[in-house]
Amino acid sequence: TKCRAGRAGGMNPFRALLAKSRRHPFRVFHDEAYRLPLSGSESAAPMEARRADDALHYLLHAHAVTEMQVSSPEPISYEALGRVHTHEYLESLMRPEVMANIFAVDPSDVFVEGLMRTIRLACGATLEGARYSLQFRRPALNLLGGFHHAAPSKGSGFCALNDVAVAIAALRAEGFTGRIGVLDFDCHPPDGTSECVGRDASVWLGSISGVSWGPLEGVDETVLPAGTGDAEYLEAVDRLLSRMPSLALAFVIAGGDVLAGDKLGTLALSLSGVRARDLKVVEKLGSLPQVWLPAGGYSAHSWKLLAGTGLAIAFHSDELIPTDYNPLAARMLGISRSLRTESLGSTPLVTDADVAEALGMQREGPMKLLGFYTTEGIEYALEKFKLLGLLRRLGFDQLKVSLDRAGAAERCRVSGRDTLSGATVSLVELEVERRKLGQGTFLFVNWLSLRNPRAKFSAGRPQLPGQEVPGLGLAREMSQLLGLMAKRVLLDGVAFRPSWFHMAFAARHVSRFVNPQRQGRFQAIIRDTKQLPLLESTRAIAEGRMLLNGEPYTWEADEMVSWLEYRRDPVDEAAIAAERERCHFTVVPQSPRSG
Repeated sequence: TKCRAGRAGGMNPFRALLAKSRRHPFRVFHDEAYRLPLSGSESAAPMEARRADDALHYLLHAHAVTEMQVSSPEPISYEALGRVHTHEYLESLMRPEVMANIFAVDPSDVFVEGLMRTIRLACGATLEGARYSLQFRRPALNLLGGFHHAAPSKGSGFCALNDVAVAIAALRAEGFTGRIGVLDFDCHPPDGTSECVGRDASVWLGSISGVSWGPLEGVDETVLPAGTGDAEYLEAVDRLLSRMPSLALAFVIAGGDVLAGDKLGTLALSLSGVRARDLKVVEKLGSLPQVWLPAGGYSAHSWKLLAGTGLAIAFHSDELIPTDYNPLAARMLGISRSLRTESLGSTPLVTDADVAEALGMQREGPMKLLGFYTTEGIEYALEKFKLLGLLRRLGFDQLKVSLDRAGAAERCRVSGRDTLSGATVSLVELEVERRKLGQGTFLFVNWLSLRNPRAKFSAGRPQLPGQEVPGLGLAREMSQLLGLMAKRVLLDGVAFRPSWFHMAFAARHVSRFVNPQRQGRFQAIIRDTKQLPLLESTRAIAEGRMLLNGEPYTWEADEMVSWLEYRRDPVDEAAIAAERERCHFTVVPQSPRSG
């Protein structure tokens, strides 16, 4: 296990000291590769790819742990895996179609080497967490694990390997004979764990779920009806904990898919209800060696539940995470602040070369994006923001950053070698310029393409209008990065012209149309199509099946802006509201296709 060095920031010294004084020490296991290398995981499957990263960032921000308490695990050995899983099954995991079936993605989206490394790291962390907790009698929290659907000869439900069963088998091989308990609070039953350890009398397996898949061998199971809320659920937790026998080690699968509104869950707990569950378990286990695992969680709040587990362990606190905290934005802002200006480009914002070019003279010297960012600086920044690392885990290496011009605009490209085909492919294409809009000067994005040329569209990942190939799953990161670039070169924000409805819809929380009437019409579309899938709405507009007040509507690709300082943005709310109320949109059903 490799421990990290450094320190967390983002909290005033007094609060940091107070947090340290009341913190219960524990170990957190995390690795950069915990983000699954599946570019379609958020569209084809309902997984939240950034959950582990976001949870860790908040735990550091809240001083629940320090950097020294965060460990990077080693991948589990195939020898350890072989104690639980059959040789034939382990061999089958080398086939993309097998992994694709487990993770509900298209086989073209699976780079087996990167995906297997992620899963083996998580399994290794569960075992290392158990060893740590047994040695120091302190809790361990693994930010990726609890793969309870994986059985000896098959995987399902995003679970390829059963990390808990593998850890139990490894501990037994090392001579540990104490009774082990597995408390499974995921919304779905532990069918795979039952197959792995259900007949082992030295393992007690307790479960509270919201789905019944029939009797499970060796499981003390409670199945609650769909829609069960906090009160009834917490009573069931009390009853299960009262039946728990004396243990020498506990694995706690603190499932996040019990939250109301979860894409795959059936229960209806609140954030405070989930925290209360974790606090009950923390109190019951006391100083017993224990390893906590996240299992499922398929909502925008899944990272909060995982971070909340860490807060329950560290502070025994029921204080909830602020609703407006954005861990991705905070994390990227922290990285940006750590980058020195000279490492990214030239210090002056207007150079002699810029003046020469404005006078019509030939530009001398190296190309710089926005007159500031050098090729080396961009590559360095993308490495520090861990975006190049993700591209490598997706199966692309020999990554290269290049800059050139397209008239008044400037272009940045990231290309690389597809490690499977050996072909050089374009991955990222960005074309930008400075542009005056209203009362501000913006980083105007003429074109942004995030391309996974190996991936294919499928029923679970359908092609959107304007898409040539599936994306890389980096849209949120690039949105944050563009804002940080604009801030670095003293611009007022970021602007673009969305060519399609789905592009404007994705940016709706941070951007608005400059023209207030246009913003009102956009809001009316969202209001009138809220019951439709986004794909249907954007296709209806693209195919001319969207009607505005009974007349065919053509998409208006006008400027949208995102101000860095919202107070400087003059918003005509009355004009927006008036246009929104005037406009009513309907969708003409698509005609059945003949043949």
